[in-house]
Amino acid sequence: MQPRKIIDAGEISPGMNGSHKSQPFSEVGGSRCLPGTFAVIMVLIGILSFTSVARKAHAQHSDEVTIQGNVLNQAGNSISDASVRLERKGVLEPVETKTNAAGAFTFTDLPTGQYLLSVEKSGQRSPATTILALTKGDRNIIDLILEVPGDIHLNSTGSSPALPQAIQFSDKPNFTIAGVVDWTAVGGHGSDSALRTSEDLARETLTLKAESSRSNGSGPQDSAKKTNESERKLIVARANAPGSFEANHQLGEYYFHAGRAQDSIPLLLAAYQINPAMDGNAYDLALAYKEAGDFSRAREQVEKLQAHNDSADLHRLMGELDEKLGDPLAAVREHQQAVHLDPSEQNYFEWGSELLLHRAVWQAVEVFRDGTKAYPKSSRMLTALGTSLFAGALYDEAALRLCDASDLDPSDSEPYVFMGQIEIAVPTRLPCIEQKLARFVRDQPENPLANYLYAMAVWKRREQPADKRALEQVEVLLTKAVTIDSNCADAYLQLGILYSSQRSYEKAIDFYRKAIKADPELAEAHYRLGVAYDRTDEPTKAKQEFALHDEIEKKQAAAVESQRREIKQFLVVLQGQSTNAPAQ
Repeated sequence: MQPRKIIDAGEISPGMNGSHKSQPFSEVGGSRCLPGTFAVIMVLIGILSFTSVARKAHAQHSDEVTIQGNVLNQAGNSISDASVRLERKGVLEPVETKTNAAGAFTFTDLPTGQYLLSVEKSGQRSPATTILALTKGDRNIIDLILEVPGDIHLNSTGSSPALPQAIQFSDKPNFTIAGVVDWTAVGGHGSDSALRTSEDLARETLTLKAESSRSNGSGPQDSAKKTNESERKLIVARANAPGSFEANHQLGEYYFHAGRAQDSIPLLLAAYQINPAMDGNAYDLALAYKEAGDFSRAREQVEKLQAHNDSADLHRLMGELDEKLGDPLAAVREHQQAVHLDPSEQNYFEWGSELLLHRAVWQAVEVFRDGTKAYPKSSRMLTALGTSLFAGALYDEAALRLCDASDLDPSDSEPYVFMGQIEIAVPTRLPCIEQKLARFVRDQPENPLANYLYAMAVWKRREQPADKRALEQVEVLLTKAVTIDSNCADAYLQLGILYSSQRSYEKAIDFYRKAIKADPELAEAHYRLGVAYDRTDEPTKAKQEFALHDEIEKKQAAAVESQRREIKQFLVVLQGQSTNAPAQ
């Protein structure tokens, strides 16, 4: 091992300067405060896709079935005063209601059974959606999409707003994705810490959810009992009519929405063979293949659907499958076509995310800017825009957009986590972030990540190492983080750095050891522990820790290079450029 200069821990501000920075989110393993929550993994944009229009949750107090939802046009705007019709199988008289000014409707106090739901306005009627409500207390939440002839962009008041510029952009973008190039010889803006954080955030952007999950009001045992009863009824129905499209389809749908994609495939396939004209079943079969990991069969199924139904949903799904099958060039074109056919929030988001993932940074910025103009209340769109701006080294503007995203829904943790990561990665203080992270702690005081991120922001703010009040606040926040979550390795590491800066090496050693116990692959903890051992005159232990640090760093650098080999960079050609010109 080469002799190394031992740097006193107090000389390096955490997450700021020096070659051994605290990078709590830039390592391959992701955040160590909440394992698995923000892991840096290769995920499909398909995580964001709605697996079907229907979404179910259980009511907390009602013993009867409730069916409610919203009527939207293809741009995602609410449609008021639409007639919503509900028919129960075996009952002659349907029931009807009107959507309110926000496009919402509700049917309450319904008996269990099978229902057909449809909507009509201006002479245009949507296809009927089948709803299976077999358990008392079910609350079925449905979004119905209705295309109104001559004006598909009606808003909730019935007026026709001006089309956003983004729709023109989707028709004729000022760039072309001409190919892919190797990303291993990566350059980039800013430090390696900022670059790695940018790559990680690009992947984490794909995991942003379109909507918060709905809570289930039933206890675990009650829920399991209802689930088993529903499954039993569906199995009996299919046993009585094995050649029935509905019997196979309903049981297949049940398994698919229960997360049992592999079990759903034979049933959805049987229903497809009985009646291949039912596009809803055929689409769900493609989704089941995708969820089961059979991407080639899923793609074949989508191609069959596209032969007679060219829709944005099919292009979006095809894009997800092309990405999984290792063809990002085809994927980005499918996502662009999806926006062309339907400039919805989801389609904009996924097109921009595909560009960002493959390092077409400025093109992703442009798409997300247009997306935020069209959907200014979309928190995930603003978060993604902030991530793209950060990747382009526009750090201050990135911070502002992430702060805007957190203001839209202060209870949503994700914008705070993103802003916390970029605050740690760059050497200068960014606008508005500390204030927003203070709110994060105030609103979620028992969230260990909130305490950790705010502590890092406060520590970065201090003007001098002797800023006693700031250091005391940092110590309180970090201590609370590890008290709430004993596996919060990053907070243990920062407590060690804090005590090292005060020359309290014995305390620092204890916290470094705890950090390593929580995450043995935390390279900086080994390095810092080696420094502390050197300061306490234990050179043999110091040498061991330095060796472990170097081994982990080498392994993690190899993992980063492997990730970069998997993610090909898009070759972008701007308008007026030849295809041989370098990308901008």
